Amino acid sequence: MVFSSPVFLFLFLPIVLTLVLIVPKLKARNALLLLSSLIFYAWGEPIFIFLALVSTLINYFLGLWVERSDDPARRKTAVTLAIALNIGLLAFFKYADFAVANVNSLLSKFHYRPMPLPHVLLPIGVSFFTFHALSYVIDIYRRKWKAANNPADVALYIFFFPQMIAGPILRWSAIAPQLARRVMTGTDFAEGVRRFVGGLTKKMVVANVVAVPARDIFALPSNELTTPVAWFGILCYTLQIYFDFSGYSDMAVGLGKMFGFEFLENFNFPYISQSIRDFWRRWHISLSTWFRDYLYIPLGGNRRSELRTYFNLIIVFFLCGLWHGASWPFVIWGLYHGLFLVLERTRFGSLVDKMPRPMRHLYALFVVTLGWVLFRSETLSQAMGFFNAMFGFCSASGATQPLARYVTRQVAWSIGLGILFSAPLWPWIRDRYGRLVEAAPESLQVPVFATGLFLETLLFVALLVISSAWLAGGTYNPFIYYRF
Repeated sequence: MVFSSPVFLFLFLPIVLTLVLIVPKLKARNALLLLSSLIFYAWGEPIFIFLALVSTLINYFLGLWVERSDDPARRKTAVTLAIALNIGLLAFFKYADFAVANVNSLLSKFHYRPMPLPHVLLPIGVSFFTFHALSYVIDIYRRKWKAANNPADVALYIFFFPQMIAGPILRWSAIAPQLARRVMTGTDFAEGVRRFVGGLTKKMVVANVVAVPARDIFALPSNELTTPVAWFGILCYTLQIYFDFSGYSDMAVGLGKMFGFEFLENFNFPYISQSIRDFWRRWHISLSTWFRDYLYIPLGGNRRSELRTYFNLIIVFFLCGLWHGASWPFVIWGLYHGLFLVLERTRFGSLVDKMPRPMRHLYALFVVTLGWVLFRSETLSQAMGFFNAMFGFCSASGATQPLARYVTRQVAWSIGLGILFSAPLWPWIRDRYGRLVEAAPESLQVPVFATGLFLETLLFVALLVISSAWLAGGTYNPFIYYRF
C-alpha cells in the first residue's frame, strides 16, 4: 500500500486521520497509530510482519539490557549482539541469493557443482527497518535517550507507517520525546496537507510520466541504443528517481506533521549541488547522516591520517551502495561516489572549488547523472552498453530508434516542470511573496496575506484533484525505493 494508491488516499488515510482526531488521549492515539501501521505493513507483507514484530521485541529487551547495565563490558556485549542480530537479519534476507550466486560463479570456473539458490523473499522496507532498529539500541548505548518502558513505543517507532517503507530514516533520540509528548495543531496539520499534496504531485505529474520512457529505453538491447536516445533515457531517469523519492519523502514528512510529528527533511534540492560533497549533503539526508554518525565517525572519520580518511569514505560508500541493493551495479555506484568524495579532498577538489559556479554545477550534475546509469542498470554489462551509447560508441541508427518515439507532449511538459522544480523555485516564490506582504502598508498587509493564502490553497486543491484524477485513471505508478 504505497501513498500514491487509491486505497491509501481514499480509504486508509481518511479513516486513520478521523479516528486519531476523535481520540483525545496521547496513549490512545499512539496505540491507534501502531495498530494502523501494522495493518498498513500487513497489507503488503502479511507473513513478514511476525518476523518484524519478533525482531522489534528482541531489540526492546536488548535496549533494556544496554540501559540497565552499569558494567561497560556488559553494555558493549549487548549492543554488539544487537548489531550482529540486526545486520545478520538484513544480510540473510537481502544478500543470501547475491552471495550464493557469486560463490557459484567462482565454483563454475573450477568446474565444481553450484550450490542451489536459496530464493529468499525480500521483506518490504527491510533496509529502513534495520537502520531504525540499530538506531534504537545505539542511541541508548550512547545515552542519547532512554530505553522505552513499553515495547509498543519501540514498535510504533519502527512501524510508524509514514516512514516504514522508505524512510526518512528516523533516530530514536529524535522520535522518543515526540511519542511521549506532542501536540496536533491546525497550523501543522495544514502544512502537513500542503507537503503531502506537493509530494503526491511530484510523484504523479513528473516521476510517473518520465518513468515510462526511462523504463522503455533501459529495456532496449545495447545494439539498439543511439546516443540521443540513451541521453534522453538517463535524463528521464534522473528526474524520475528524484521526484519519485523526494515526493515520497515529502508525503512522509507531511503525514508526520498531520499526526503531530516532526521528521528530518530528506532532500534539499540536490540537483543544484556544486560538488559531490554538496550532493550528499542534499540527497537522502537521513541516510547520509546515518552513515556519518553511526559508521564514518566511529571508524575515525577525518580525525586520523589522510589515507585513513580515504579508506573510511570508501568503506562507507561501498556499504551505502550495497545497502541500496544486492547487485554489483549498486556496489560500483557506491564506490563511484566514494571515489569522487576522495578526489574532492585532494588537489582535484581545490580545482573544482576554483571553477566558476556554473561549471561546478555542470560537473556535479554530470557525475551524478553518469552514476544513475549504474544505479538503474540490472547488470554491469547493461551499464557498459548504455555508457557506450551515451558517448557515441553505438551501431544503431536514428531510423531504428527515433527519439521522437519517446518524446511525447506529456513527457516534454513533465521534463520541463521537473527541471524547473529541481531548483528551489517554490521556496523563492513564497519568500518573495512574504517580503511583499511585509513591504505593504500596514492597512493592506492582512488583505495581501489573505489573498496569497487563498491562492495557495486554491493551487493545492487543484493539484490534489489533478493527482487524484491521474491516480484514479490507473497511470503507470512505480515506486523505485519500495524494494529497499
